[in-house]
Amino acid sequence: MITRRTLAAAAAALALLGLPAAAQEWKAKYPELTLAVIPMENASGTNDRYAPLANYLTKSLGVPVKLRVASDYAAVIEGQRAGNIQIAFYGPASLARAVMTGVKIEPLVSPQHETGAAGYYSVIYTLASSPYKTVEDLKGKNLALVDPNSTSGNQAPRFFLKRAGFDVDKHFAKVVFAGSHENAVLALTQGTVDAAANLWNSETDSIVTRMITKGMLKKPDGTPMQKSDFRVVFKSDFLPEGPYAVLASLPDDLKAKIRQAFLDLPKADKVAFDKLSDGKDLGLTPVTLKDYQPIIDMLKFNDEQRKKS
Repeated sequence: MITRRTLAAAAAALALLGLPAAAQEWKAKYPELTLAVIPMENASGTNDRYAPLANYLTKSLGVPVKLRVASDYAAVIEGQRAGNIQIAFYGPASLARAVMTGVKIEPLVSPQHETGAAGYYSVIYTLASSPYKTVEDLKGKNLALVDPNSTSGNQAPRFFLKRAGFDVDKHFAKVVFAGSHENAVLALTQGTVDAAANLWNSETDSIVTRMITKGMLKKPDGTPMQKSDFRVVFKSDFLPEGPYAVLASLPDDLKAKIRQAFLDLPKADKVAFDKLSDGKDLGLTPVTLKDYQPIIDMLKFNDEQRKKS
């Protein structure tokens, strides 16, 4: 005899069966996921920093998550456009460029730094031993940028220097793209350029301080460089931090699982989380595409200026 109790038990059983069935559906389509990151450091440094995150995501999601260290910012954008990269860490400008060129992605979370802010600044460095103390002093000198799609290493310097009355391509004698934030700093310390654009989170957390910690910066006599060996001659307005983003086309349950894995990361695997920022970051903050509209507007302005020139 079929009773209400029997029907209720059957419904509950079907519901329980449905949950793993949904997971099995996306696992069948995505037996492996790829996490790609923009090249802020050299390849080995980036791999060391993000490999623990890939391992953590593998455990959390239940499928292998392969780390891909991109050769440049555009490689991340095009990899997501092609659907070959399901999860990516972007800078805000590279995310904006992806969206502006039709890549369907959803930002999930962004790092919250030791200051409590989920954002940072673009700065222009000179060496403290140089005579260059202002942007005006750098007229006719050489500048290292990072990558066309870098926020702090290209888009923000162009935008904020233009607002201050300096056209990057006219003010400097030569502008070069170093390829990564570390390479831009190395170009400065090695004398290849007179100034370098880069990111700056706080007085104690920047690419310069991280490179000093790793022993990468040396004076000509071989002694270690200090933060005091660098001079900041320009600082942008506050910029939203770059996010981890996923393909919008991923199944909703998979996107939810990835989002939750990131939100859980600081406590679930503190070692992996601390590795991402040398222990400087406090956590991860949820973000949406709306948070990056100011950056999209900035890129549109820069694009218009380039067309005019």
